[in-house]
Amino acid sequence: MKNEADGTATIEFIWLSLLLLVPFLYVLVAVFDTQRASYGVSTASRSAARAFLQAPDVATGERRAQLTARIAMDDQGLSGASVQISCLPTPHDCLRPGSSVLVVVQTIQPLPLTPSSLGSQLGGIAVDSTHIEPYGTFRAER
Repeated sequence: MKNEADGTATIEFIWLSLLLLVPFLYVLVAVFDTQRASYGVSTASRSAARAFLQAPDVATGERRAQLTARIAMDDQGLSGASVQISCLPTPHDCLRPGSSVLVVVQTIQPLPLTPSSLGSQLGGIAVDSTHIEPYGTFRAER
């Protein structure tokens, strides 16, 4: 004679595994996407600051920095990031000995598998990076 409870442990195990595994995998994918975005904005800010300092003048430096940041973010599949460039200690001290350039890159990494029909503001994780690159004390002024 068979017991009616035979075989239900397997079914309960499968359901419990699915209920716990699916959310865990979703969180894991979200963490990996956020890490990719973090790496992208970090690389973009560092590369943009270096490209700015290699330029012959400020206008060319800003164009090069924007282009470099866009390329670095495209490598990681990011779009829509804002890039802000400023010179330190004052905005008029660009490309002078002892000055520095500050680059801030900000973006919002959307949560994975969110449908676009629900709107773009459904959810996301703000990711930003700030990088300061010194011009150098012993370089010639441009």
